[in-house]
Amino acid sequence: MGFISDFKAFAMKGNVVDMAVGVIIGGAFGKIVSSIVADLIMPFIGLLLGGHSVADLKVVLKDAVMEGEEVVQEAVTWNYGAFLQNVIDFLIIALAIFFIVKAIAKMSELRKKEEEAPAPDPEPTAEEKLLTEIRDLLKNQK
Repeated sequence: MGFISDFKAFAMKGNVVDMAVGVIIGGAFGKIVSSIVADLIMPFIGLLLGGHSVADLKVVLKDAVMEGEEVVQEAVTWNYGAFLQNVIDFLIIALAIFFIVKAIAKMSELRKKEEEAPAPDPEPTAEEKLLTEIRDLLKNQK
């Protein structure tokens, strides 16, 4: 039972749960960015390249071997267009994460400054005010 209870304690720690949520959201974010790159950005870049799809850009290293209409051996290609598309995906994700981390650091810095600021002196109670008045009156009588 020790292993199961240790594992349960580990799995329920805040950091593990937070990390799991982050991985799930990161996966979904990656899909969104991939769609933005493939469906919105790359068609414009392809248009600038003469109407070709960037993902289809490749260099044929060895032509396919054909027997009539049948492909006996596939062509060997260097698919640099797909690589470019993945690089653009990565750069957009890295830029978004950079901005998120920078915003979190800024918020943390502001929170730390708020904690360091001295708290204002508390307002004196009614009893303290009354005692101060009595003290002042006694000083003035002498």
